[in-house]
Amino acid sequence: MSDTPEQRKHPRYEVTAYVDSSGSEVYLHHRLLNLSLGGLSFQCEAPEPVGTEVELLIHFPEIGASLPLRGQVVWANRSHPSDMGLRFIALDDKKQEALKQYLNKVHQHQASDSRPAV
Repeated sequence: MSDTPEQRKHPRYEVTAYVDSSGSEVYLHHRLLNLSLGGLSFQCEAPEPVGTEVELLIHFPEIGASLPLRGQVVWANRSHPSDMGLRFIALDDKKQEALKQYLNKVHQHQASDSRPAV
């Protein structure tokens, strides 16, 4: 096992967004635990098996927009509280740019919240 910390391709952000997911289970309006340009995670009652492809609809209430995507389950935690992580697949340039713009806004907002008061 390596002593170096795990390297991620994309930073993860805690966001105020929700996802609808349909695979063998249907989940409606589940709050995201985190989101990145590469994928997302959310709590759910019965995670899909690793490798399952699902349809996603991410809702961004802060900007009044939704983004339809496809994902593949890359990990699933069946212990309470159960959750799963998905990697985005077939992410076209338009959807990637929309996601990037939203995450830039989140990052700027979080950076301004962490600045000390003057």
